[in-house]
Amino acid sequence: MESPVSSPSETSKLSQTPIKKLFWHYTLPAIAGMLASGLYVVIDGIFIGQFVGTEALAAMNLAWPVFGVLIGVALMSGMGTGALYSIARGKGGHKKASLILGSSVLLMLFLSVLTGVLLFSFGHWPLLWMGAKDQVLTMGEEYLRIASFGSLAVMLGMALPMIIRNDEHPTLSMSIMAAGAVLNIILDYLFIVILEQGMQGAAIATVIANAATALAALGYFVSDYAKERITRQSLIFNWNISKNILKTGMPSLAMFLYMSFVLFIHNRLFLEYGGVVTLAAFTIVGYVQALFYMLAEGVANGIQPLISFSYGQNNNKNIRETLFMGMKWILSVGFATLAVVNLFPDQIAFIFNSSDSVLQSETSLGLRLHLFTLFLDGFIVVVAAYFQALANYRIATVITMGNMLVQLPLLFILPKLMGVTGVWIALPLSNIALAIVVVYLLMKDLKKRTV
Repeated sequence: MESPVSSPSETSKLSQTPIKKLFWHYTLPAIAGMLASGLYVVIDGIFIGQFVGTEALAAMNLAWPVFGVLIGVALMSGMGTGALYSIARGKGGHKKASLILGSSVLLMLFLSVLTGVLLFSFGHWPLLWMGAKDQVLTMGEEYLRIASFGSLAVMLGMALPMIIRNDEHPTLSMSIMAAGAVLNIILDYLFIVILEQGMQGAAIATVIANAATALAALGYFVSDYAKERITRQSLIFNWNISKNILKTGMPSLAMFLYMSFVLFIHNRLFLEYGGVVTLAAFTIVGYVQALFYMLAEGVANGIQPLISFSYGQNNNKNIRETLFMGMKWILSVGFATLAVVNLFPDQIAFIFNSSDSVLQSETSLGLRLHLFTLFLDGFIVVVAAYFQALANYRIATVITMGNMLVQLPLLFILPKLMGVTGVWIALPLSNIALAIVVVYLLMKDLKKRTV
């Protein structure tokens, strides 16, 4: 039995409305939603830095590469489902779109249980390999233990709002994500400041907020507001659909695995060539970088439904126009963010910790050295999302993994030559090399998309 089919007027909005209007209609809510998520991560760090201390900041950065695996699996599920869902609807295949939605929910249930068990059973080993010990190790273990029990909440809370955006409700997707972020901040204050639960409190707040987000998103998909509802008939596990979801979403997982692995190496090197204070400074720099990365992901998530739908209709004009608007916007924001980072590094450091002058000094240096090619991060994210929206997972994965292939040799060589400075500059140098390759791949693809 098919789920309710959208009316012609609803389906034709994406094909008849000018791309410029659609771009802002989809991208602004996506940016706002991701920015809200980014802000709660940053505010999470501010609470930890101000009320728990430098060691807790270091512990958080050690836990993130491990926790990042769960986030990566969630984004793989959300982006893979969203792209296939929009392509199916662009081709008018409403029954297939409904089956994609139902199968993806069952797939996420399985993946969340699997990831949670792995986190609980083996999560502490990466902490030890990165050099964690004493209080820093204990705090990191506390965070991962709670996160493993909340894996289902995190999985659905991150993935389902992305699919709502593909269901032509970008503003609702934004609202659900923003509400979850606000709830997380309130819970951070409750568990970290009032109840003094430290890292454990930060993890509990994250899990509860994601659970609320997941319930709201599930409520949408079983309501009459959804264009394709989750019904008993659509909740059928289809291996071919699930395999395509995994393949199409693989670049998102690869991105977070790459980020987790590179963060793992950075953490170990910063402890080796610097110390706990240097690692805490890297944590603060990472929060700033993550905030911009969320902006880039917002643009990527906003253009994905438009490109996927246009690809389903074989509309190269709209594909190109959407891509160019996305690149123009994120590069502009990237340069503006870079200016703020270089003009106010001391003030940024003070926000996260107002009592440790050594930490503030290390953070200011790290902001300038580590983020000087920040704008290229945004460009690479948007282009990877472009290929992912076309279901060209091979090139999207090559782009994602390419940075690691360049960065790892730099992380091996530069610290031996330059000490901790070499660790700081490895990422921006690898961004320059990867951007050259990305431009080549993009130009090659665009030549085939003549208007």
